[in-house]
Amino acid sequence: MLLVLLVIVIALPFIRGRKKFFSNSGVVWTTNYHITYEAKRDLNDSIQFLLNAIDNSVSPYNKQSLITAVNDNKTNRVDALFVKLFNKSWQVNQASDGLYDPTVMPLVNAWGFGFKSGKLPTQAQLDSLLSFVGIEKTTLKDNILVKNDSRTQFDFSSIAKGLACDEIAQMLARNGAVNYMVEIGGEVVTRGVNERGVPWHVSIDMPVPDDSNGPVHANALILKLDSMAVATSGSYRKFKEVNGKKVSHIVNPKTGGSETSSLLSVSIVAGDCMTADAWATACMAMGLEATRLKFGNDNTLGVMTISADDDGNFVIWSNKRFASLVDN
Repeated sequence: MLLVLLVIVIALPFIRGRKKFFSNSGVVWTTNYHITYEAKRDLNDSIQFLLNAIDNSVSPYNKQSLITAVNDNKTNRVDALFVKLFNKSWQVNQASDGLYDPTVMPLVNAWGFGFKSGKLPTQAQLDSLLSFVGIEKTTLKDNILVKNDSRTQFDFSSIAKGLACDEIAQMLARNGAVNYMVEIGGEVVTRGVNERGVPWHVSIDMPVPDDSNGPVHANALILKLDSMAVATSGSYRKFKEVNGKKVSHIVNPKTGGSETSSLLSVSIVAGDCMTADAWATACMAMGLEATRLKFGNDNTLGVMTISADDDGNFVIWSNKRFASLVDN
């Protein structure tokens, strides 16, 4: 009897220390998220803490958020999350010749894709807004943001989901998780293997518009990812139709115009999701030819574009880095 009890006592710490897979899902920023990870306990409380922290910091739709106060010139002191987004945005802005810019919110609102709506803007109205659009018209030092023009406003919506994926992935790693997949609205970070012991597989959608029942998902290809992130930006779901004309949510921060081209979607694979997220948006503004020219021989980022030819057929292009990750 004593021997049996001794065996049970010794085994209990081992049982408590075993890891298992958990899945948490929900809705944040009007999009779905799915997070699967191997850990010793359910970490949903920590996930919710991070999502709330990011919302309270950089959501322009949260009237009590820090970024709302910054945009309303009620404060110029920012937090660590704002700094991360600003620094990455500045980096991609410079590398994309200014075609990625988180200060386009007034232009986005003018076109009716932000939290305001109205008639299509005139060129004179766009030119007026362009006078205070541009991250180069601001500086950030020691967590103090200085605007050259008080009307400059920030909107990190095109990169915040990527940041959230990275922050949650880092939290999971700090808690001992070596196998996880974090997905928020189609932006994904992976590490290790899934519950079946095989690498994570991520589907990239064809740019098929939504129908009356909601989003239509048609696989373009499957990526096999480990310790990488992928983000996709497209014009095929976020557009408005005004007087028979499609108006894209992709706004050129240099001209103020709504970008319309044969480029339908861009998927980027990078070491972190914030970088992938920012570059996916930047490439949509850059257009098809400029994206191919810049990333054709690039070995750091995997890039795939889906465009339409003159007959409306899909054309898929990728650089070698991206192609090497496709699960054939």
